[in-house]
Amino acid sequence: MKSAVETLNPTRVRLTVEVPFEELKDSLDAAYKKINQQVTVKGFRKGKIPARIIDQRFGRGAVLEEAVNDALPKFYTEAVNEAELNVLGQPEVDITELKDGETLNFTAEVDVRPTIEIPDYSGIEVEVDAIEVSDEDVEKAVADLRERFASTSPVERAAQDDDVVTLDLAAKVDGEVLEDGVADGVSYTIGSGELLDGIDEAVKGLEAGGETTFTSELKGGSAAGKAAEVTVKVTQVAARELPELDDEFAQLASEFDTLDELKADSRKRLENMKQYDQATQAQERVLEKLLELVEVPVPEKLLEDEINTRKHNLEHHQLGQMGLDLAKYLEIQGKTEEEFDAETKEAAVKGIKTQFVLDELVNKEKLNVNQEELTEHLMRRAASSGMSPDQFAQAVVEGGQVPMLVGEVARGKALAVVVEAATVKDTNGEVVDLDDEEDETAAAADDSEGATEAEAEDKPEA
Repeated sequence: MKSAVETLNPTRVRLTVEVPFEELKDSLDAAYKKINQQVTVKGFRKGKIPARIIDQRFGRGAVLEEAVNDALPKFYTEAVNEAELNVLGQPEVDITELKDGETLNFTAEVDVRPTIEIPDYSGIEVEVDAIEVSDEDVEKAVADLRERFASTSPVERAAQDDDVVTLDLAAKVDGEVLEDGVADGVSYTIGSGELLDGIDEAVKGLEAGGETTFTSELKGGSAAGKAAEVTVKVTQVAARELPELDDEFAQLASEFDTLDELKADSRKRLENMKQYDQATQAQERVLEKLLELVEVPVPEKLLEDEINTRKHNLEHHQLGQMGLDLAKYLEIQGKTEEEFDAETKEAAVKGIKTQFVLDELVNKEKLNVNQEELTEHLMRRAASSGMSPDQFAQAVVEGGQVPMLVGEVARGKALAVVVEAATVKDTNGEVVDLDDEEDETAAAADDSEGATEAEAEDKPEA
């Protein structure tokens, strides 16, 4: 076999491959064997039909087609390896010549990773937010915690702001009650904005047993986005009572004996969270600076596939779970379809460039991923997906995604190398030391989810 490579552009090549016919022998034998198992010829046992009879009855062309289909992937792979190409996606193959007993010639056009030159990145400088926790920040954290420990007690009066009301709801669209539009015993805090638009105005002023009707646009369900006539009945009104801010509250809400100790711990946690945000900010801004320094051509087909994947995931997974379609989502975001397409393309381009550059850094810096690093990454990914580590690991292995996880860890290490070499200053002009920041901020992120119950909030994964 002979092969040659023609560079069509920085991200696409054409392979020209010439295969002597004798190198097709194994594939021809396999083709005859396969056809033998599929056909029946009177006078011959199944699987024992001579090749000349198969040629006579079914045509030599059918045998050649089967043999070529079997052989092409092998010869294409050999040509790719011989040329040491880093290919992306599937090739477009064209058989240019097939002469029985003489030769098989074909071309294969395929996208390849571009050659990237990583410049000196030690001069990168970025600015990040300073870690500053005010007394007001601490007071708010403690107030939020206090809210979590509020109690309720039924009252015989009209509902007002901050009351917890128990409601029965029924929604009608075009005069018909929706099957999924009825709910009884719904607990709702007036002013929280967690239910329908207009619900606060409707229930304020009603006592237990009171009922009213209002119009609101449904946020989910079978009639999401439609205007509905909603009947709401208040079955109970309860007032919220906040605990006193004293040492007794500190003992109730935390592991501490005094309110001062609780406040000191809240300050430390806020500092840890801001430190985590600062480190994340540093990574993002250093990456942006690095991408500005590197010229990265993006393969058109890869970009098209990435854009389609992002749109598909948004429409069929994220929006589907919220009961929205793309049109409604764009309306809520206040964006046109053209603006959405432009933003999606920009994000896809940045994602592809980031992967190319960091992968090149992995090779340049000769970075490896050990089992401990991979396990730690797997544990974090499992936690963010809501699966147990065992379940997530099984899904990764069954889906053949282990190399993907290894790549994620390696790229993270590559970015850490660049961040370490960069100069990071905060808005006060102080140099930020990010050595060993990954472990510290990871611990801070874990802590922020919960020694004191109220500081834990569900945060969607980006």
